[in-house]
Amino acid sequence: MSLPTELLTVEEMYQADRLAIDGGVSGVALMAAAGKGIADHITETWPVGRGLILCGPGNNGGDGYVVARLLKEAGWHIDLVSTGDPDLLKGDAAVMRARWDGPILALQEARIDDVDLVVDAVFGAGFDRNLDTEISAFLLRIKKAGIPVVAVDMPSGVNGDTGAVDANAIPATITVTFFRAKPGHFLYPGRAFCGRLHIVDIGIEDYFLETIDPQVHLNDPEIWRDELSLLQPQDHKYSRGHTAVVGGGISATGAARLAARAALRAGAGAATVVCPPAALITYATALEAVMVTACADTENFAGWIRNRRIGTILIGPGNGVTERTKAFTQIALESPANVIIDADAITVFQDTPDALFSLIASKQEGQCLLTPHEAEFERLFSLPGSKLERALGAAALSGATVLLKGADTVIATADGKAVINFNAPPYLATAGSGDVLGGLIAGLVSSGMPVFSAASAGCWIHGEAGRRRGIGLISEDLEGEVPAILSILYGLPLNA
Repeated sequence: MSLPTELLTVEEMYQADRLAIDGGVSGVALMAAAGKGIADHITETWPVGRGLILCGPGNNGGDGYVVARLLKEAGWHIDLVSTGDPDLLKGDAAVMRARWDGPILALQEARIDDVDLVVDAVFGAGFDRNLDTEISAFLLRIKKAGIPVVAVDMPSGVNGDTGAVDANAIPATITVTFFRAKPGHFLYPGRAFCGRLHIVDIGIEDYFLETIDPQVHLNDPEIWRDELSLLQPQDHKYSRGHTAVVGGGISATGAARLAARAALRAGAGAATVVCPPAALITYATALEAVMVTACADTENFAGWIRNRRIGTILIGPGNGVTERTKAFTQIALESPANVIIDADAITVFQDTPDALFSLIASKQEGQCLLTPHEAEFERLFSLPGSKLERALGAAALSGATVLLKGADTVIATADGKAVINFNAPPYLATAGSGDVLGGLIAGLVSSGMPVFSAASAGCWIHGEAGRRRGIGLISEDLEGEVPAILSILYGLPLNA
């Protein structure tokens, strides 16, 4: 993993700066290190040429002055452009402006003819307003000219906390940030504007993270690998956990079948599809390692869960938006099992979300996970803010762990922890992919992982399986990639 997993909000990054300064590192030294890191990355990536450095009115602009000076010393022809009055700069940024010995152009004086590279040091991660007309027009000229852009901290117009993007922001080729990345580097639409992300060490010690205690991380095996359940010689199928996948009727059997097979691949010792009696033969003829049982009503279902000591229940895929789905979800939540609520089991509560939240709140044993995509999320929650903020709000409101799906899937807990997944390729946008994800998580929970860790691991494995299989995959392809991925995660040879 080339990127640290901790993600710092803008305020947490300010705190990191303050801790470093209190520890004896001057603000000027931090800015000098930031500018040098950017300049070094540029000289390693591009040949010497003509650079245009756009400097804004704050510390981001101060970084730009450092970059301009160092690139000039490296042989670049540099045009430095200030978007405001450079004499109004204060603090460390004023110090760096004073060290620049070349001309400072106003925005209206700038030319982009023959420019090989633009450094965008106008606004950083704390940007939370609109780009003004003059800056917007100049950025549009750069975009139309197709000039590569290196963004300092964040592309101007992109918010570091939320990933929100001003309508006039332009994409960067590379974004260089400092110490740790921000959530906005990985939340869409901001992620699409950052290009390749590079993190520079500017002299802030890692141990300051203990004081900051960041609650948001990138989803990576580093944060959950130790919780994977490695098989022991004395294990048997029921010691590995029994997963129940509630299936739908005859016309919608594929979702539950995909999920159940994925659960077995991911670590469940046994998996059973629970279906309406009329669909029993359809499921039984299509499944081999997965068992099938018919439950006519909630009483049968509750008794079966109790008698078979079911540890994990996945309900929703292909179930239909019916009273049966709602009643079976209630029985699942009243059981001691861990419960993963997906698809139709979410939608069926769209008119009575409080009833679902009450069931989750009253659950005595086991943990609960909600796995909505955006449309399903809106059926239960009407929450403002970024994807991260909405997922955290939904977890706090519902009492469940919430996995909000998408290219930037967010997994959030009711106590304020979250991960952002970033390895999912676009090839996963295919029917049944989400059912496989639900099954993977269910299998990992069955094997003994806590729900939050299992959701994080399942999401990462799902993305890695999609990456390995590549373009043209269908959902049935994903489970076949899981054994090799797990072997690598466990540190085992691929034929183990």
